Amino acid sequence: MKHLSSFAGRLVALVLFVAHYAHGQAQEDVLRKLQEIAIIEQKIMMPMRDGVRLATDIYRPKTDKPVPIIFSKTPYNFNAWGDGELRQNSYVAALDAVKRGYAYVVQNERGKFFSEGDWDILGPPTTDGYDAFSWMSKQPWSNGKIGTLGCSSTAEWQMAVAALDHPAHAAMVPMSYGAGVGRVGKFMEQGNWYRGGAQQMLFTTWLYGTQVDNFARPLFPKTASSEDLTRVSRFYDLAPEMPKVDWAQGLKFLPVQDIIKNVNGAKGVYEKMIVRQPNDPEWYKGGLYHDNMPFGVPSYWFASWYDVSTGPNIELFNHVRKNATDPNVRDNQFLVIAPTLHCAYKRATANTIVGERSVGDARLDYDALTYGWFDYWLKGEANDVLKNTPRVRYYTMGSNKWQTSDTWPPATSEMTTYYLSSAGHANSLYGDGKLTSKPVGKDEKPDLFAYDPAYPVPSYGGNVCCTGSAVQGGAFDQHQMETRQDVLVYTTEPFTNGVELTGSIETTLYVSSDAKDTDFTVKLIDVYPDGKAYNLDETILRARYRDGFDKTVWMEKGKVYKLTLSPMSTSNYFAPGHSIRVEVSSSNFPRFDRNMNTGGDNYSETKGVVAHNQVFHSTQYPS
Repeated sequence: MKHLSSFAGRLVALVLFVAHYAHGQAQEDVLRKLQEIAIIEQKIMMPMRDGVRLATDIYRPKTDKPVPIIFSKTPYNFNAWGDGELRQNSYVAALDAVKRGYAYVVQNERGKFFSEGDWDILGPPTTDGYDAFSWMSKQPWSNGKIGTLGCSSTAEWQMAVAALDHPAHAAMVPMSYGAGVGRVGKFMEQGNWYRGGAQQMLFTTWLYGTQVDNFARPLFPKTASSEDLTRVSRFYDLAPEMPKVDWAQGLKFLPVQDIIKNVNGAKGVYEKMIVRQPNDPEWYKGGLYHDNMPFGVPSYWFASWYDVSTGPNIELFNHVRKNATDPNVRDNQFLVIAPTLHCAYKRATANTIVGERSVGDARLDYDALTYGWFDYWLKGEANDVLKNTPRVRYYTMGSNKWQTSDTWPPATSEMTTYYLSSAGHANSLYGDGKLTSKPVGKDEKPDLFAYDPAYPVPSYGGNVCCTGSAVQGGAFDQHQMETRQDVLVYTTEPFTNGVELTGSIETTLYVSSDAKDTDFTVKLIDVYPDGKAYNLDETILRARYRDGFDKTVWMEKGKVYKLTLSPMSTSNYFAPGHSIRVEVSSSNFPRFDRNMNTGGDNYSETKGVVAHNQVFHSTQYPS
């Protein structure tokens, strides 16, 4: 046995060596292939109008002919070397673009890694993007046309820059771009910082790993050449290594403003953002797009049903289609909505699982869609992309199929009203709550529940990203949450015939509370014949903002108030035997921060009070 163990150990070591060698070979192969077809220029310090220089890598075809540019700007580390090893991902996108005849340019945001200046989430001047376009379009290898591409943080800066309408910015492909949308239509989320006036806690966890502590940030002298920086970057990439945090516990800390401080995180923009209100003037000084701004770029938008920002994403698409003044821009907006998590489009498979729910074969050839779009706008190819691309391509879960429409919502959709109903005991799955298409009677009793911020309803699945171990996004069976007495549950009878729900879900609640301020949450559910209850979308409203996000109004005990919550969005087929369910509560934590119910600022508070909340449903108060 001794000899066998020794042999096994040598065998494992050999396997690990072979695997490591093969991995190294694959990485070298990507770089070698890129070197064969591309001119590579790294750590080019591109000047902005105020003298700040942004670190930029350029990969362009070996040709004398000018080429179009695909440009990606990011707060993340794209340095090719880390911990002494070559990183393949830094070259894959460049290789794909150069193969197709494009120059690929990737740049770090102001204040990140080798880029100079101070970093602020969407806070650097939008002129950084404009100045980058001007610099690139003047290069002798450029044909003067630039397309912007990216998902999440590499997409969110694109909208505000599109408002500047640079002549070289010919087309864009923003994916999961909601954190770049400030105020549009019925949404005033200020870059997904809020939903209904409640903080979306994903930014606490995201900023822990992303924000820059200028006190500790090393800088290179301006005399350093690109060659010097490229050489140094092989062993010194300026990337901080943040200790891992169990955010399922970390987000419970109070006060909220000290959560990052409590885990010894970097000092940065979080501390100044957490104290802002939804109407703070600072939201309008940075890189967010607001619906009073122009828009100047043909766009191919990509969104997904289980993303954090589906509603604002779709609203912005409709806003540009309606309000862009240039017909060439207004008429060239296209949208895809996939049934996936944040930025997970290409992870769809023949059996796509989102959370616990199978939604079928949700694959699309996103590279073909993206490059077909760019080939038309940047190369001028007559590829019929405008003719062959549906205005809206969306995936309907349940029936598990892609559908198309000329509008959103589809012109064939009809708004249908469902009413909350009970005998006053809708508490939990085992209560008497019903969801009915018939108006309820005048004498129905309201449903009462107690919301204690010390024991909030836990988030389980949902339309979320970036929260680490705190919340896993997607569809999960909500039974455990529905056993709580502080969750009101309203369910239709099972459908005899299937029903497709595609479009916007608008919610009106009539409520009262003995607290000065509290929250009301809503969750939309697909109930299967076997009882599984899969979440589709969710929303929230902080009651102090019921009359608008530009003011705060308090509740008085005994008074009934009408709340209109931010719309939800989905496309879901409820097959025969399925039911629609709506959950109503006052917390969904840590998806959203807790309301302490005091009427205070919430972010500096450590103690809350219990709110006794009521939801009314009657002829007078038709929730």
